[in-house]
Amino acid sequence: MSPKPLDVITIGRSSVDLYGAQVGGRLEDMGSFQKYIGGSPTNMAAGTARLGLKSALITRVGNEHMGRFIREELAKEGVDVRGVKTDPERLTALVLLGIRDDKQFPLIFYRENCADMALCEDDIDEGFIAEARSVVATGTHLSNPRTEAAVLKALTLARKHGLQTALDIDYRPNLWGLAGHGDGESRFIESAKVTAKLQSTLHYFDLIVGTEEEFHIAGGTTDTIAALRAVRAVSKATLVCKRGPMGAVAFTSAVPDSLDDGESGPGFPIEVFNVLGAGDGFMSGLLKGWLDGEPWPVALKYANACGAFAVSRHGCTPAYPSWEELQFFLKRGVVEKALRKDAALEQVHWATNRHKDWSTMRVFAFDHRMQLEQMEGATPAKIGAFKELCLKAALQVANGQPGYGVLCDSRLGRDALFQAAGTGLWIGRPVEWPGSRPLTLEPELGPDFGGLQEWPLEHVVKVLCFTHPDDDAATKAAQEDTVRRLFHACRRNRLEMLLEIIPSKVGPVDDETNAQIIQRFYDLGIYPDWWKLEPFTTAKAWENACAAIAKNDPHVRGVVVLGLDAAEADLAASFRLAARQPLVKGFAVGRTIFADAARAWLKGEITDAAAVSVMVEKYARLCALWDAAREGASK
Repeated sequence: MSPKPLDVITIGRSSVDLYGAQVGGRLEDMGSFQKYIGGSPTNMAAGTARLGLKSALITRVGNEHMGRFIREELAKEGVDVRGVKTDPERLTALVLLGIRDDKQFPLIFYRENCADMALCEDDIDEGFIAEARSVVATGTHLSNPRTEAAVLKALTLARKHGLQTALDIDYRPNLWGLAGHGDGESRFIESAKVTAKLQSTLHYFDLIVGTEEEFHIAGGTTDTIAALRAVRAVSKATLVCKRGPMGAVAFTSAVPDSLDDGESGPGFPIEVFNVLGAGDGFMSGLLKGWLDGEPWPVALKYANACGAFAVSRHGCTPAYPSWEELQFFLKRGVVEKALRKDAALEQVHWATNRHKDWSTMRVFAFDHRMQLEQMEGATPAKIGAFKELCLKAALQVANGQPGYGVLCDSRLGRDALFQAAGTGLWIGRPVEWPGSRPLTLEPELGPDFGGLQEWPLEHVVKVLCFTHPDDDAATKAAQEDTVRRLFHACRRNRLEMLLEIIPSKVGPVDDETNAQIIQRFYDLGIYPDWWKLEPFTTAKAWENACAAIAKNDPHVRGVVVLGLDAAEADLAASFRLAARQPLVKGFAVGRTIFADAARAWLKGEITDAAAVSVMVEKYARLCALWDAAREGASK
């Protein structure tokens, strides 16, 4: 039998989580919020996708910005969104959350007549269900007759087509109408009605997961063993009971007299920072082990580790590990109990959870400032207008295809930069003051680099450093300090960073020069997502530079080749050399493309259309040269 297209479909809640950025205060005192996807099934869909499962989600979102955000974020995570329906009338659910301390996590659910609670039987497609190996439901969607009907239809179809089924009890009293809006933290209120509703559905499942309190509501008693036995009386499912810092236990048959007699996996002694979303992380790891056919101790090890990541980081889905990260953690173990402060682990987390495929990079760089300002007829307004023409040329060549991008500044190219948003282009944005050495940055960043808070998350921070191994100590220290602080500011603001180095403008270079500089930055704890390097003239220089990068960061995005106003024939030769290195993903070239058009247009000698036409022709030729070089290198 051929493998199914999907491993798991989750069904139920979908929201936007607005997480208070400040920690240690009341929700009333939060001054800013980070925006993430949320809702248990949504978190699990993303969490399992990060672990390598082919996941999908069935839910509803609003026909507005937040609904589109959820759909786009899920797609970036690799989740199949065919089951995410757009509700034409209702808004996407919102949740406001905060971290008060290690025990208090205030949250408010904004779910009045929200989109996901309008999920109905018509939203459940039999063909879609049949594509999967498993269906996972959560308790909240059993609280309303309409959503319950949708869930039960999915479970019935799952049984019909031989799928495995799982329930995360996910008991939130106020989502069952048992607590007020201000009691979002409440995790348990007794209710015979809820118990009866849950027990009427438990026979549908092969796996049932919950905390002790959640089994209390499912079993109708606060005696955990008695509650588990009450669930066992109506279901043959494997029961997994989460026990907080004590890990979790699995019961595949009769429930023994002690929780300690169940099958268990190792726990992880880490600092509790944020318990919100920990259960969804746990469930993601458990589903990975379960669907891979691992023994329960192994599946529980995955689950406990994923839960540990969640409780040690900010947010829910953003905290969950990739498969590579999970393996790294399980092999190496706990080094720093506050996992978010473990530099090596955080680097793997960041680097293996980046979104979008940029394996090909054809970048039109028009972030130049000083070079344009020096041209005849240039004014800030005219330069800005010309950069809009550059963007038009880039979009015309890209024609909606992947693998294209631009480098554009915000001081002179602000309008073009804003227009590039949402076009599908890779967008890099420079921060260095043109020509500065020692390196200084554009004033808009501020002395503490706080200006990065205003940047869209899709913008990549590009910094050019004129550096050389023979720099004097004072220059070296000043530049390295600036790059180090910038790197940490980028990570703090969830922005990727491109580091461009040009030693040839400072001193003599050989085949080792760039590799030495690259290694020095890694030794300082600086891990750029991208490197932008000169067009080397020898294969050995490329081999050395790429070897230094690969040795230190196997998950790096890659390298792009800069142009330095080289002639097209020279660039073609440099492309052929660079393309032999798999780490080199493409080019970021500017003046070779725009210089002639800029000089003529700024003097009023050619029209807008003519300028765009010239740049389109040159940019397209460079793209073709790169593609040919890459194809030739692969033969």
